[in-house]
Amino acid sequence: MKSICLGVVLLRSALPVEPAMPPDNTCFQTASPYGPAIDIGSDMAIVYGVNDTFAERVAGWREHGYNVGMMTGIAWGGYGDYYMSNGVFKKEEVQTAKDGRLFMHGNSTTVGYNVPSDSYIAYIKRMVEPAVDAGVAAIFLEEPEYWAKTGWSEGFKQAWQQFYGEPWAPPDASVDAQYRASRLKYELYYRALKEVFAHVKARAKDQGREIDCVVPTHSLINYAQWRIVSPESHLVDLDELDGYIAQVWTGTARSANKFRGVVKERTFETAYLEYGQMLSMVRPTGRKVWFLADPVEDNPNRSWNDYKRNYECTVVASLLWPEVHRYEVMPWPRRIFKGAYPKVDLDEKAADREGIPADYASEILVIINALNEMGQKEVRHDTGTRGIGLLVSDTMMFQRAEPSASDPHLGGFYGLALPLLKAGVPVEPVQLETTTQRGCLRPYKVLLLTYEHQKPLKPGYHEALRKWVRKGGCLLFVGEGADPYHHVRAWWNDEGRTSATARDALVRSLDVSPRAFEKPVKTGRGYVHFVSANPSQLQENADGADKVLDSVRALLRLRGQELETQNHLCIRRGPFVVAAVLDESVSEEPLRLDGPFIDLFDPALPIVTQCVLHPNERALLYDLIQPGPAAGVLAAAARVKAERVGEGQLAFTLRGPEGTTGAARVRLPRPPTRVATSPDVHTQHEWDEATSTLWLSFPNRAGDVVFTVNF
Repeated sequence: MKSICLGVVLLRSALPVEPAMPPDNTCFQTASPYGPAIDIGSDMAIVYGVNDTFAERVAGWREHGYNVGMMTGIAWGGYGDYYMSNGVFKKEEVQTAKDGRLFMHGNSTTVGYNVPSDSYIAYIKRMVEPAVDAGVAAIFLEEPEYWAKTGWSEGFKQAWQQFYGEPWAPPDASVDAQYRASRLKYELYYRALKEVFAHVKARAKDQGREIDCVVPTHSLINYAQWRIVSPESHLVDLDELDGYIAQVWTGTARSANKFRGVVKERTFETAYLEYGQMLSMVRPTGRKVWFLADPVEDNPNRSWNDYKRNYECTVVASLLWPEVHRYEVMPWPRRIFKGAYPKVDLDEKAADREGIPADYASEILVIINALNEMGQKEVRHDTGTRGIGLLVSDTMMFQRAEPSASDPHLGGFYGLALPLLKAGVPVEPVQLETTTQRGCLRPYKVLLLTYEHQKPLKPGYHEALRKWVRKGGCLLFVGEGADPYHHVRAWWNDEGRTSATARDALVRSLDVSPRAFEKPVKTGRGYVHFVSANPSQLQENADGADKVLDSVRALLRLRGQELETQNHLCIRRGPFVVAAVLDESVSEEPLRLDGPFIDLFDPALPIVTQCVLHPNERALLYDLIQPGPAAGVLAAAARVKAERVGEGQLAFTLRGPEGTTGAARVRLPRPPTRVATSPDVHTQHEWDEATSTLWLSFPNRAGDVVFTVNF
């Protein structure tokens, strides 16, 4: 059993936390009008959809103190009036498979996944104008999605002719046709968002104000696994883009992957990598990114126990990226606080449904209140070796359909990422398309790269890697060069005139000798090693995972450093302790964290003197040993605001959804003499002398309740 004092682990500061006016550190999306049962007290309510109730819904949320944004889909939405013209359905603008199947959104018969034509873009511009005119702080256009297996609609054929200047080819006719089809899909939604966002910015400017333009989107990893093409990092090329919401939640992160030959859900690990990839797109630009977590998921047939377990996985995974301090704390609060889901897991038996358990509702409120405080400057890490990155490209999405789809379990990515992550090495996805940005590669000691399931869009990426290696970086390239997509028309083979592969182009750019295919070769102050193996094969057994670790270990040793592994990831963000113990790891030993702590995954906010985590367990704790204010609210199952400390008195406001149970843990310099509320709320309280904290319990109220504690 390993015992850790987090006060002595390595110190590393997060990026400075910039002020936000108006506040937008936490938000949620909702199509509902304001209601006391969903009044969770976050900074921003993102009102979904523009219709005849939009102005009323915006006014309702504003009236109750919320900053307001607007969200709608860019590839689909409540757009039946667009698709139906004089009683005729515009099927030519719906993404279409080879067999003629139309890709409709959900169960809709009138709204499909769109081919973004000029007329559709003009329609979306008109759709968002009322939101701009209503003075919302931000426009969120979500999920620019084009299915990989489509490409047969008349609208797409016309777009192909316009973009490539040549007749359309069936996407499954050749790998070249599939790659070009995916590249076109990628560009179509880039263009659509560019035009709409430019219109939004110009309209707001004409009104004398500024407005944020944000894209909520799944991660590149998830879209590649689910066989969807989206602009992803390409959107950073938009001057009009202010940021992303990383749509990572149980529904994406539970997608099964393979490690050491075993296929299963690995929600925590997948979420960790998804969040990291989304951060990597924005890190070099300084733009905003929000991390999403969902206390339930789109599948309504899981149990509350399943939702809770996986929600905690995603929350912990998101908090292990301390540069991010913005969060979409939930989508659709009504389906969480007013929904009904099975009492037991699917694999047990058919179950009666019930509303959210009171304890889980309170736990969610504790977590989202804590998320408001994650902009901490002091960050300490207890992990394996840091500074290891895995390069990923948007072109992962270009090789996911016939005639030659890449590995269904995305082995080109997971075959290299999971061996490191499972060994406690916090491997970071690094977006290949951002490598030309100044300082992008500076934090990394070792980078892993493969071209077996992705390709480089531009030669400039290789030049960036060459410079990084010559300055001391170590590059591990894994790949056989057998992927048929090496022979699509591209820059590395002179548009198909030669048989060169993308790997050949990298070798030329790095100017390394053939010995680099046998062992690491010194290049400038760094090293390069080419390993002729298919990452998808490396995930098949333990030997493959060990080969990845051994190759990284060998490169680090050339730098005079050992690869440090362990079975857990743990960081401190100010007083918050975030920990995960990995299964399938280098050890089965528990992790022991010495407190006292407040357990933030327990809605009663108990004091725990020691937290012991076993493999596949996680924790979110508030460390009471760390110095802090003599009087203040440390944790609460409600939103905490307006703390004021006077002579012998602490005052603060709490706010939470009606029908939920609130709790708070308050630090005081001495025992309380009086606890009062306004308006009057029945409150229980208990003093803990050992930690000098006061525990409070009360029914939440939609609206501010002022607590006054005399001591």
